[in-house]
Amino acid sequence: MKNKLLLLIIFSAFVNIGVFAKTSNFIASNQYTLVVEGYDWGPAVSKVILELDAPTTNADFKDYTVSVDRSSDCVTIPENQKNGSRTVVFAYVSDPQGNRVKEGSNITLVLSVAPNLPIGSPFQYSTGGKCRGNQWVTYQVTVTDTKTNKVWNKEKSRIRPLVDDFDLTGKYEYEAGKTMSYAAFTPKKKASKAPLIIWLHGGGEGGYDPTITLLGNKAANYASPEIQAYFGGAYVLSPQCPGAWMHDKDGKTQPGSGEDVYNIGLMALIKEFVNKHPDIDTKRIYLGGCSNGGYMSLKLLLKEPNYFAAAYISALAYQSQYITDQQINSIKHIPIWFLHSKEDNTTKPDLTVVPVYERLKKAGAKNLHFSYYDHVTDITGFFGGENYYYNGHWSWIYSHANTAKLDYDGKPVLLNGRPVTIMEWMAAQAKK
Repeated sequence: MKNKLLLLIIFSAFVNIGVFAKTSNFIASNQYTLVVEGYDWGPAVSKVILELDAPTTNADFKDYTVSVDRSSDCVTIPENQKNGSRTVVFAYVSDPQGNRVKEGSNITLVLSVAPNLPIGSPFQYSTGGKCRGNQWVTYQVTVTDTKTNKVWNKEKSRIRPLVDDFDLTGKYEYEAGKTMSYAAFTPKKKASKAPLIIWLHGGGEGGYDPTITLLGNKAANYASPEIQAYFGGAYVLSPQCPGAWMHDKDGKTQPGSGEDVYNIGLMALIKEFVNKHPDIDTKRIYLGGCSNGGYMSLKLLLKEPNYFAAAYISALAYQSQYITDQQINSIKHIPIWFLHSKEDNTTKPDLTVVPVYERLKKAGAKNLHFSYYDHVTDITGFFGGENYYYNGHWSWIYSHANTAKLDYDGKPVLLNGRPVTIMEWMAAQAKK
């Protein structure tokens, strides 16, 4: 009897140890995934996807609070932008990628975003210090379920719509020991020959992380299904300058008065990319950029007037006084669409785009367009529409969103007698 009792005690102990081990190996998840999307004003954390301990069919946005801490050892963040709360506007049951499902082990929180909510941005713009321009910051999120007091405070991964469709590993050695990074998008569906859209970033997106060139402003949108549809599928190439496209050999910005140190290497990068992708239609290579990138776009047109099929240039930084009449005549055959704002105090239109446009017109340019805005405004209508003014320098918004459609005279740009947008127009351009 004693032996049986002893065996029963030992057996019970092993069972309990097994149960305890099984229980102790289970760790409740406190992980989340951030969704970072590009907007007209730049990137924002738009969603947080929570991992649950068990499947659910219900989610109520009122049950959750979200707080954020933004920090960096590289750029200075203003005190009032270092931490704060995010507003949850909706919640739904989802899969781990944020796709809505009836029953799932994740809940996606949709967060309020706006151009005047810097706490929502994973970027910080810096004009000095160790880092210059747009830089990623450490973006720490803490989510609390106010009903259960459960907390999520460990980032598992990130989802970046459109940006994640690019190959971000591109490197090109433009001089011995010096490289340029670049992002490249390959269309999922394309004809036997596909066009190439090239985007050159502004002065705030230089460095060695091409995600910044795609998110500093909404440049990743050239890979969107809406824009891709006009081209029947197009490659997108976004080179990244280590510094700024307008820098001379001493690192000083010149507006066309001198020689920058990047145009030769950049052109070599473009040609190598085209050579490595023989299915690119060399009669349909399109070049565009904003501000610094607008300068470089015009620079490459002047250097290689027979290489590109068309150009789309916003916030042009190249000053007209440094362009000769001979150079103007050399590019008058190239289809070009300029975008600029009268309020642009960074690249002043009276020194740049207005005289360049007028000189091209006078020289006989036939396929030349210029969308000239009084202000750069909210094109979504969510933040005030025409009454909400962005920085007057940001005219590239109308290019990325493909809303530019009016010419210098205020009338619609026509293609075969029909009004078109800038991307619809560009997709129709081809070298003869």
